[in-house]
Amino acid sequence: MSEKYYLTTAIAYTSGKPHIGNSYEVVMADAIARHKRQQGYDVFFQTGTDEHGQKIEEKANAAGVSPKEFVDNVAGIIKGICDGLNVSYDKFIRTTDAPHEKQIQKIFKKLYDQGDIYKGAYEGMYCTPCESFWTESQLVDGKCPDCGREVKPAKEEAYFFKMSKYADRLIEHINSHPEFIQPVSRKNEMMNNFLLPGLQDLCVSRTSFKWGIPVDFDDKHVVYVWLDALSNYITGIGYDADGNSTEQYKKLWPADLHLIGKDIIRFHTIYWPIFLMALGEPLPTHVFGHPWLLQGGEKMSKSRGNVIYADDLISLFGVDAVRYYVLHEMPYENDGTITWELITERYNSDLANILGNLVNRTISMSNKYFDGVVEHTNVSDPIDEELIGLATKTRDRVAAKMDEMRVADAINEVFALFRRCNKYIDETEPWVLAKDENKTDRLKEVMYNLTESICIGANLLIPYMPETAEKILSQMNSSVRDYENLNKYGLFESGTKVVDKPQMLFARLDVNDILAKVSEIQAAQKAEYERENGIVSDDSAEEVIDIEAKPEITYDDFAKLQFRVGKIIKCEEVPKSKKLLCSQVQIGSQVKQIVSGIKQHYSAEEMVGKRVMVLTNLKPATLAGVVSEGMLLCAEDAEGNLALLTPEKEMPSGAEIC
Repeated sequence: MSEKYYLTTAIAYTSGKPHIGNSYEVVMADAIARHKRQQGYDVFFQTGTDEHGQKIEEKANAAGVSPKEFVDNVAGIIKGICDGLNVSYDKFIRTTDAPHEKQIQKIFKKLYDQGDIYKGAYEGMYCTPCESFWTESQLVDGKCPDCGREVKPAKEEAYFFKMSKYADRLIEHINSHPEFIQPVSRKNEMMNNFLLPGLQDLCVSRTSFKWGIPVDFDDKHVVYVWLDALSNYITGIGYDADGNSTEQYKKLWPADLHLIGKDIIRFHTIYWPIFLMALGEPLPTHVFGHPWLLQGGEKMSKSRGNVIYADDLISLFGVDAVRYYVLHEMPYENDGTITWELITERYNSDLANILGNLVNRTISMSNKYFDGVVEHTNVSDPIDEELIGLATKTRDRVAAKMDEMRVADAINEVFALFRRCNKYIDETEPWVLAKDENKTDRLKEVMYNLTESICIGANLLIPYMPETAEKILSQMNSSVRDYENLNKYGLFESGTKVVDKPQMLFARLDVNDILAKVSEIQAAQKAEYERENGIVSDDSAEEVIDIEAKPEITYDDFAKLQFRVGKIIKCEEVPKSKKLLCSQVQIGSQVKQIVSGIKQHYSAEEMVGKRVMVLTNLKPATLAGVVSEGMLLCAEDAEGNLALLTPEKEMPSGAEIC
């Protein structure tokens, strides 16, 4: 039986459609999985979606659907992107799958029963997008150290995991298994920034929202996202906390590779191994934290219409061109860059010129000189040796790079062979040999060497560009070879006839044509964003108002202001005032009294029930003898008419305006 190889990606969060920077990871994992299968490993490749948490609950509420309906839609989009990128996963797990949810409840109870989880209360600064609590000392410039966004004070009853109990054991494991965290820079970061300074106990349940897996013995709580999400790596292959794990689990665990982004390496190299230690399970062999794929020069934003999605890339360049770009342009440790212009440039230089042109020329010359029949005559020349030597060494060079997770370098090794084939054409000048009848057998050998080298390269290209590799082999009338034979030369059967007319693999693209289509994509993307967010675009003439600009402020100045959604539950006229109304405004669990000069525009009766935007941390002031604890936000036109600013969609009282 062949050796097993179990690899996973991080599961994608279902808050929205992932851009190409998120999709890159699953393509890299697919290349590794295909390479390992090619080598003869019994591969199991798992990916999927992370579907619980406060952020999803809020997005579902804003969309007017249930959280399950929301995640069903987004999970379908994510799975469709994986399929569109030709990702050969063996399992697509969802954390809303019933078997997973059942096991999470069992895992939580097991850890609680053995004393690793205890009940307490958490108070700290909370980042909603990351669903993480932080202490003041952990914040960076007063913001979330992971995402850089605003945090807010929060306190709630929670269950905690005793992280420090296993810290020394984890440190010892990392020191004795240098291959565990890769690259080494990520290991150093985890040790120096988190483990060696000392671990705090981890909050593993929440009570402030309901969209999560209930703690079955205390259903006021739901399981915190990281214990839920990380455990998919074992629940997806049959782990059972009661000790009745499946044969598949016993075969596959521990994982050979967790492939994850560098931004979540802490959770995978500290929290996850400690959870496993507490469960009495072995740790994964490797955790590789890959860099990011960033859009060059500007931030991706739906409102700008400049987010790059995999399906848009595929529509313009094709699946394999997209796979090639994201794999080739991602360095081992540093972030990669993606722009429409760079993709087009790489498409033309590498795919059209180096590879496409090579295959086209070789097949065309075979047809022109020998009716497409390729023969091995053994009429060799010393000039052949370098090409043949490279062709027989490329397999092992590729394997060495893949063993180190240097996928971009592995692809370069394959394309080095294709480049050498192009150079071989220039060196041997088949068009010159064709003019001399005495050199017919030599010309046949040249064509054989080109065809054989291309076939070896195409086989090695399969993990990265599977459809292209298949097209090349089909046009050569060749088949996929066993991996053990990819360092052997001369296996292309002499006398084989290639196709009569080569199929163009990659036709050159005009960057201006591409950018024109990109403009259409971006316009449609922006329009969709405006539709989703109730933004009305009207190109017709309308009244505009110019006012004198106030002095510029810094972001830190702005960050001092807190804006939230409030619901007016009571409103009265202020006695002896022609302008003022006094409103009781519910803001989350608080009620603030706010006095506003809007009596000429709104009656007290019509104010009740309105959801309004409120400046909540304005220093209290006394107006007409009445204390005001904030400010309602309004817009004013040139004639002095006022309109309260209200949320476009139904938002809960207390929602932060950001």
